[in-house]
Amino acid sequence: MTAQHTLTVAGVTVDTRHWIGGERVASADTFEDISPIDGSVLGEIARGTAKETDAAVAAAKAAFPAWAATSRAERARILHAIADGVEKRLEELAIVETTDNGALLRSHRRGVMPRVAHNFRFFADWLLNLDHEDFETRGHTNHVSWDPAGPSVLITPWNAPLMLATWKVAPALAAGNTVVLKPAEWSPLTASLLADIAAEAGLPAGVLNVVQGYGSEIGDALTSHPDVRRISFTGSVPTARRIAGSAAANLTPLSLELGGKSPLLVFADADLDLAVDLAVEQYDNAGQVCLAATRFLVEESVAEEFTRRFVEKAGQLTQGDPREAATDIGPNIHPRQLEKIDGFVRRAVEAGARAVIGGHRKDGQYYAPTLLTDVAQDSEIVQEEVFGPVLTLQTFTDEDEAVRLANDTRFGLAATVATRDPERAARVTERLVAGTVWVNCFFVRDLQAPFGGSRHSGVGREGGTWSFDFYCDLKNTVTAPNGWTNHG
Repeated sequence: MTAQHTLTVAGVTVDTRHWIGGERVASADTFEDISPIDGSVLGEIARGTAKETDAAVAAAKAAFPAWAATSRAERARILHAIADGVEKRLEELAIVETTDNGALLRSHRRGVMPRVAHNFRFFADWLLNLDHEDFETRGHTNHVSWDPAGPSVLITPWNAPLMLATWKVAPALAAGNTVVLKPAEWSPLTASLLADIAAEAGLPAGVLNVVQGYGSEIGDALTSHPDVRRISFTGSVPTARRIAGSAAANLTPLSLELGGKSPLLVFADADLDLAVDLAVEQYDNAGQVCLAATRFLVEESVAEEFTRRFVEKAGQLTQGDPREAATDIGPNIHPRQLEKIDGFVRRAVEAGARAVIGGHRKDGQYYAPTLLTDVAQDSEIVQEEVFGPVLTLQTFTDEDEAVRLANDTRFGLAATVATRDPERAARVTERLVAGTVWVNCFFVRDLQAPFGGSRHSGVGREGGTWSFDFYCDLKNTVTAPNGWTNHG
């Protein structure tokens, strides 16, 4: 390994080449990886082309028959070994990812990286118990089985790079598929470390491949490839449209987890301190969370008091270096993202919105936590995903108006409801268009539960058996009664 093919982050060495067929592969060109913390260049990353994507798919195709034939027990053992490797290198993964994408180091240590290991353990264990009880049809026996589908392309985002990548990689591998992982170009480093960990855990060559580069340059080559049997993507609606069009020629099944513009509904009977805590939590990861409840819908009679308490609570947040233990909000990922966020806010203010707090850039790639009021329901700031620390507040007078406002976007990823009335909670949640609804809580996630969005927030569900349903070809075998009798 030569120095030009590695970079060092806080003493951790990361290979900057692709991982294809169990080997490191360089490219003729590279791209810069920049830390959002201070704008420094971390290093030059191999910039993939159709040549590398074709090689990665070929490697996945070649490795598929043997991996698909590997017993469930052995696949599960290797996934647990990968989890062991993640836990062994948890501190390294945490500091590398914080430096690469700017999320809080304490969050990576306490929650995100342990969740990465859990992703592998959960799907390894679920695989061993994956079953459907046989059933009878006019005396015939039906037996349902999950057959590995084949090489899978997984395209992952930059806001929680390793956790969201392994959310896809773990079930795909458990199902018996081989994988080509394409990490986001703004945060590629932990995907490279995952390749090392998987190889050390004994994952056969070609079962996991990692190709780095710009989606605009290699995305079509991956998603239109005739040997790819599954495509899973987390990201924006416009990119999903391109992927769907690219996959259409081969009728390649898609799983799409897309944007959100989720509401937080605060009713007058809510515990306002709890509601404010939930509201302030929406600034997590500098607002770069697809599930964030960015639209506050507050019952008119308590809106003034809610706003007062929110401003007080938000004012206690510390924004700064995400490596510091006292920091609550770090930087936004990239100068282009910061410009996008600022553009949304400037246009909203020009249209009549009022910034109760924030509304401006800070030094470097930091944007002040922002709350906008006096916003129209049909305005851009209410209808479009900002993906930054920018929240809006509107009021309502009754349940019908609250539900109407909550559902009045093209998205349907999540919703949060704050109320002390269980009957109201039941009525409202039944009417909300969302893949996940939280009542008096936020971001409680269990891999047993289905996860995904409605409308433009996605296609399909991930989690538990739903993940295996996607990554497999389901088969029903019907056997006749006394079918073994020789009638000759």
